[in-house]
Amino acid sequence: MTSPAAELTGITKRFGAVVACDNVDLELRRGEIHGILGENGAGKSTLMKVLIGLVLPDAGVIRIDGEPRRISDPAEAAELGIGMVHQHFSLVEPLTVWENVILGERVRLDATAAKRRVGEISERYGLAIDPDERVSDLSAGLRQRLEIIKCLRRDPAIVILDEPTSVLTPGESEQLFEVLRRVVERENKAVALVSHKLDEVLAATDRITIMRAGAVVDRRGTGDADAPGLARAMVGRPVSLRSEGAALGHIETFEDDPAVTEPAVEAAVEATEPQPVLSIRGAVARGRDGRTLLDGLSLEVRPGEIVGVAGVEGNGQAALSDLLSSLLRLESGTVRVRDTEPPPGRPGAMAAAGVAVVPADRHESGCVLDMTVEENLTLVSPPRARTGRALLDRAARALLDRAGRQAHAERLIEQFGIQTPAADAPMWSLSGGNQQRVVLARELSGDPVVLVAAQPTRGLDVGAIEYVSERLREAAASGVGVLLISTELEEVLDLADRIVVIFRGRIIGEMDRVNLDVERLGLLMSGAQEEAS
Repeated sequence: MTSPAAELTGITKRFGAVVACDNVDLELRRGEIHGILGENGAGKSTLMKVLIGLVLPDAGVIRIDGEPRRISDPAEAAELGIGMVHQHFSLVEPLTVWENVILGERVRLDATAAKRRVGEISERYGLAIDPDERVSDLSAGLRQRLEIIKCLRRDPAIVILDEPTSVLTPGESEQLFEVLRRVVERENKAVALVSHKLDEVLAATDRITIMRAGAVVDRRGTGDADAPGLARAMVGRPVSLRSEGAALGHIETFEDDPAVTEPAVEAAVEATEPQPVLSIRGAVARGRDGRTLLDGLSLEVRPGEIVGVAGVEGNGQAALSDLLSSLLRLESGTVRVRDTEPPPGRPGAMAAAGVAVVPADRHESGCVLDMTVEENLTLVSPPRARTGRALLDRAARALLDRAGRQAHAERLIEQFGIQTPAADAPMWSLSGGNQQRVVLARELSGDPVVLVAAQPTRGLDVGAIEYVSERLREAAASGVGVLLISTELEEVLDLADRIVVIFRGRIIGEMDRVNLDVERLGLLMSGAQEEAS
C-alpha cells in the first residue's frame, strides 16, 4: 500500500497550561481532500502549523511519503512540497500582486516572469487577478485569491487550506472547490481543508477528521456524514444549526432546526412606525484615489429591528461600516442617529451619538491582540445613557480605576461567557470565537441605540455562530436598531427582519421577510435587476 503523502502520529503541543494538540493522529492521502473540522480553538490550525513548520511539537512524529521528517520552518516544508494558505492575510499592502508573490524568494528579480507566473496560476485555478494591482486597493476577496496564488506558485504536492473561503463570495467559493477537485484528481495532490463550515466540508471533501479541545473525537468518510452529526461531534452537544450553504452558493434551511423561527420583530409594517434610530440620506463618499465608495446611499434602521445589508463583497460595505465608525467623511449627505446629526469623519462622533460597531476584521480594527482581555474590554469610553446625558462620573472613575476596570471586565467575561484563563490573559491566546465575544461584550456594554455588525460570524464555528446570532437577536429585542452587514446571504436571510441590497455604493432594492424573493434578491446582488429609483 502506498504511504500517505503526510502522516502525523501522536502530535502533542502545549502552550503553558493549555494543551492545543493532544496526541493527534492524521493522514493526508494523495488524490483526496481531507476536511479537518472543529470549533475555534479546537487545535486545527495548531496541527497544521506543526505540519508547515511554524510550530514545533512537544511530542509526535511527522512522516512525508513514509519518511520521518523534522520540519522546523516553512522553508523546509516548502522543500518537502508542503504549502499553506493561512486564514489571516500576510500581505504587504504597498506592494503589487506580483511583488507579493515573489516576496522572500531567493531569485533574480524578473517582473515579466513573475507576472507571467501569476497569470498561469490564475488561469489554471480560476483565480483571476491583475498582477499589477496594488494590494492596498484590493478587496478582501481578491486578497484571499492572492494568498492562494502565493501558496500555489511552487506547485506543492501537499496543500493546506486554512479557512480559504472566509472572505470569498459564494460563486468564488464554489469555483475554487470545483477547480481544486479537478487538480487533486488530475495531479494526485493531497489537500487538507481546515474549516468550520459544515456544508463546505460535506460538499468538498473525501474524508473528515473532527477535533475538539485539542483531540480527535471522530473520523468518518464524507459520504457517511451529515451536518447535524458533524455539529454534535464538533461542539459535544446538539446545536441549533443554521445551514452554511451560502459558502457554496446554496440557500437552504434545516426543517427541524428550532433556530429557524419567526423574526424577533414582526416584519409587517404597522400603521404607525417608530422613528428610525439611524437614518442615512444621500451619502456620497470617495476614497483617497478618487474612487466612489458611496454613491447616494440611503437607508433607515428602526428600533428593535435587524436590517440586513446584502451584497457581493466590494460594493460599498466597508465604506458603510467606516462611515458609522467615524472613519469616513462625506462629500454630501447626512447621518442622523435618533435626534442628533453626528458629523461624519469626526473621531468618536458616531460612538458618542450611540453607535456601536463590531468591525468586519476583529484583528485589524476590533481588538489589540497584544493587550489583555481586560484592556480590550475597556478600550472604549464608559457607558453612555440612552437619553444622551453626559457620561456618568461614577462610571468614568470606575473605568479609570484599576480595581473598577478589572471588576467591569470580569463582569463582562461572566455575562458573555468568554472562555479565558484570566482577565489579564493576552487577547491573542483566545480562540476566534472568544475574541469575537470580547468585541461584542465591549460594544454592547456601552448601551448603544444602534449596533453595526459587519461580517459578525466570519471565520467562526457553528457554536460561536449560534451564540453571536442569539446576541444580535437579543440586542434587537431590547430595542437596539441592528444593522447587519454581511456577504453571507444565508446569514442575512436567517437574521434580518428587513433586507436591503447594496450595489456599487448605493441601496438598489429592499424587501422584508414576508415578501422575500430569493431569486430576485440574487439578481439584485449581481446588479442585473436594479429597482427603478
